[in-house]
Amino acid sequence: MQIDLNGKTILLGVTGSISAYKACDIARLFVKAGANVHIVMTASAERFVSALTFEALTRNTVLTDATESWSSELNHIDIGKKCDIFVITPATANTINKIHHGIAENILTQTALAYTKEIIIAPAANTNMLLNHATRDSLDHLRSNGYTLIEPQEKLLACGDTGSGALAEPIEVFYATAKALLKEPFWEDRDVVITGGGSREKIDEVRYISNFSSGKMASALCLALYLRGANVTYISTKGFSELPLDIKRVEAESAEDILQETEKSITAVTSQENKSMPYLFMVAAVADFKPAEPKDGKVKKSTVGTEWNIELIQTTDILSTIDKSKIRTVGFKAEMDSKEGLNNAVALLEKKGVDAVCYNLLDDAKSFGGSDNEITFITKEKQVPLGRTDKLTLATKIIDQAKGLIDG
Repeated sequence: MQIDLNGKTILLGVTGSISAYKACDIARLFVKAGANVHIVMTASAERFVSALTFEALTRNTVLTDATESWSSELNHIDIGKKCDIFVITPATANTINKIHHGIAENILTQTALAYTKEIIIAPAANTNMLLNHATRDSLDHLRSNGYTLIEPQEKLLACGDTGSGALAEPIEVFYATAKALLKEPFWEDRDVVITGGGSREKIDEVRYISNFSSGKMASALCLALYLRGANVTYISTKGFSELPLDIKRVEAESAEDILQETEKSITAVTSQENKSMPYLFMVAAVADFKPAEPKDGKVKKSTVGTEWNIELIQTTDILSTIDKSKIRTVGFKAEMDSKEGLNNAVALLEKKGVDAVCYNLLDDAKSFGGSDNEITFITKEKQVPLGRTDKLTLATKIIDQAKGLIDG
């Protein structure tokens, strides 16, 4: 899913960590998303990666102690004025402590001291250096003063120690930056629960009944809402791999699993006082029937014979069952009936007691799993065709329409 950062300008700060080479991947992700990227490097960082590498990636001159100019905008004051956000990655313990105490002895810390907008810091250092009380105090101070901190990974470090200190994966730095640039007041810190994927109803320990749902539309909604600043809980049977780690993931299998986890999540987000009205996007393709008596172990073909008649019973209707009184609910309705499909989707508003329905007319089984989709957003007041487009763009259109479900 391609995130659009066209029109955004990012200042990327690189310090003297062995992880400096990963900043090349981060810069590449920003450029691929359409952002204009400027680089500021410490002299120590240049020992690991050359400024020329970043200039080739970004097509912009890198700001260093040697290239700073007061006859142009390539200086520690002016470069920050034209950038929407400052991302320091990797950030050494040395740099973190200097920024905390306002020490501006190199080009990067001078730029940070003069910068007036949001700063994101992704630490990378030896575990003991990060756990040192001085660094912990600095991190706490920066966090409490509006800096966004991206937690390091716990793994085998370059120094040979094992522990927390490895730079976060480049894609996580990219996601956090994109979120900071794209967040909006309506969704920021609003709790959202999303269900996705096709449920799996066990026949025996190796077989199950499911459907062709890919979970891609639900994943796109998760990402779109995350980028707008929402606190996302994703309940699904699949589709976690390409999502930010900050999204809370809940694995579920059967319709009963999805029901229980959805009820649990709704209770959690509606029990908090002084919070914005939460949302539920019910995207999961839940089986209507399940085997009446799932078997233990693996049923052998030789014991069944040439025919296997499996008795099916209805699953619990999740949307009808859950308490929706304290949450705005958007249901999803996929149909293959071009004559009655729209009417069936409209009827869902009353039948299931939801606030809106996203209606999708499918051609056949091949319609599942594609990169694009077509949705009509339906409420009691109106029907809004959102057109056919890629699923992330479509997800953004859906959540823009969903904002209208809050009175006033």
